[in-house]
Amino acid sequence: MAAMKILTGTGLFLALCALGLLAMAICTDYWYETDARRHRERCKNYASKRNDPGYIYISSHNLPLQMPPKSLEREGNGPDAAPVFRRKRHFLAGASAMESHCSRQFNSTISGLWRKCHREGFDPETEDLIYKGIIQRCIPVKYHYSSSILPRNLPINITKTIRQDEWHALHLRRMTAGFVGMAVSIILFGWIIGVLGCCQQHDLMQYVAGLLFLMGGTCCIISLCTCVAGINFELSRYPRYMYGLPEDISHGYGWSMFCAWGGLGLTLLAGFLCTLAPSLSTPAARTTIHKPRQENGTV
Repeated sequence: MAAMKILTGTGLFLALCALGLLAMAICTDYWYETDARRHRERCKNYASKRNDPGYIYISSHNLPLQMPPKSLEREGNGPDAAPVFRRKRHFLAGASAMESHCSRQFNSTISGLWRKCHREGFDPETEDLIYKGIIQRCIPVKYHYSSSILPRNLPINITKTIRQDEWHALHLRRMTAGFVGMAVSIILFGWIIGVLGCCQQHDLMQYVAGLLFLMGGTCCIISLCTCVAGINFELSRYPRYMYGLPEDISHGYGWSMFCAWGGLGLTLLAGFLCTLAPSLSTPAARTTIHKPRQENGTV
């Protein structure tokens, strides 16, 4: 009986901690983070070189479609001489890619379930615009479809692909928010059932509470998996030059995501303990004293 109470109390405590972690994850915006400081610094250095009178840049789209002369093909006379034209061509391709990435505005951001915000203290230019009121620190995450977010002046096939991808990304965001809300509701309901079962010493209520914890953990697993799938889908959307991230932008999951995963682990552990506790109970009803039957009116 004491072991059952210990297991049930531990399970309810873990479920309460899981509720706190999930609530913290839902209310904060650190699910996904990006850091564009290195990229912006590289773009500034690239722009300063472009403005240098001694720097000559030739676009790769204007290169002649012919092979270079043999006299310019190699530098030096030894067998280890490197091809000059190949090095120049590699440099021009890298410069063209750098110009393409720097034409877009990348900011250091944090994202949550409800809004996406600029990271404070990461981009001085963005901080100045926020201070002047030109842009907002945070924008809400949309859970409804709007055609205004679609880019203009694109071919019909690309526009159709972007529209389909937008519907798919919206569906993943809805699943993430919906299932994590269901998980919190189920866990809270199971915790109330478990507390009532402890007060009334009802084994069935404690067992039901454990099953509810496991059900809430399943909803939490679905929510976190769809969240990860949604982030990966956003990074791999077509066309890549509009939705992809350059290699010099660091990105990853924040502490809100880890709080959600921690809440998931505690929920599953609480469900296991609460479903195991009733099997250790030894109620007095099982050890009943059988009275002798009366025969012919005698005891």
